[in-house]
Amino acid sequence: MNFTQNKKHFKLMFCVFIIILFLIIITATTLGSANIPIKESLYIILNKVPIINKFISIIGIPENHKLIILKIRLPRIILAALVGMGLSTVGLSFQAIFKNPMADPYVLGISSGAAVGAAIGFVLGFESTFLGASAITITAFLGSILTTVLVYNIARVKNKIPTNTLLLAGISVNFLLSSLLSIIMVFNRQEVERIVFWTMGSVSSASYTQILVLVPFLFIGILITLSFSKDLNIILTGDETAKSLGIEVETIKKILLISSSMIVAACVSVSGIIGFVGLIIPHIVRMLLGPDHRSLLPFSVVAGAAFMIISDTLARTLASPAEIPVGAITALFGAPYFIYLLIKNKKKVL
Repeated sequence: MNFTQNKKHFKLMFCVFIIILFLIIITATTLGSANIPIKESLYIILNKVPIINKFISIIGIPENHKLIILKIRLPRIILAALVGMGLSTVGLSFQAIFKNPMADPYVLGISSGAAVGAAIGFVLGFESTFLGASAITITAFLGSILTTVLVYNIARVKNKIPTNTLLLAGISVNFLLSSLLSIIMVFNRQEVERIVFWTMGSVSSASYTQILVLVPFLFIGILITLSFSKDLNIILTGDETAKSLGIEVETIKKILLISSSMIVAACVSVSGIIGFVGLIIPHIVRMLLGPDHRSLLPFSVVAGAAFMIISDTLARTLASPAEIPVGAITALFGAPYFIYLLIKNKKKVL
């Protein structure tokens, strides 16, 4: 899609995506161990929307249905959507910065830092909350931030951040932290199950507090990325070309790396490690719309939200009353697509 020439087409398609996302949300609220009619779910949700609630009556709807929708399923669905939005945004940003279609949000080792932080929290028995956030969320977030700072300082050459060096630094730190996590698990076998389940990703403990904590990081990061979307298009042509056109490549890289890292840290701290979302969603949207980041970003945000809601709904319903980690579901979809990309690229080389 040529963004500048097809703005009407862009707006129409985006509206369609938003409507599909809304329908996915409503459908997801009806599914679970307690099946709730879609009409009841719609009425319960719309009753909480200002102005519209004046025309919606939920008299006669069972109280337990209201409780299930508003206190259990809706916060989980919203959190899953936000995590999907964040990971898709970062995946798109990193693929442009590294000029590598295989780059994903965890390429800098942030996920391993979060895992080590969470593991330390489990081992030390942190069960308290601070400002509504669990101690494990806080330790995972701190682990992510410290890892980001470490990788950044390892890769930094004076005031520049060479992407190849940054990538290698991320991979090295990732292996180091993975080893540390294994050692922690060996010496604390009683916590292995909790640590492993956390690293597989889940939004089962979603709450409105977690949503409120995640939203500022997410939307500030998305707005920053969107403001540089045109510059990302030019950077993809090559750093030297971008510099000749007046683009401050190093400054933009630093800003996007910091904002993207904050998004990943916030997402991982509330959901654990959920793979492949940031890898496959930008690819799929790019296949549909073309390479222009001005249209790619908003569509990736919506598509990422939809994908995560569908994955989490499957995670909590397929084995009901038991639950599958949502990271396993996203990997089930993402791994075959990743293999497809590798085969496709191999054919191009041949």
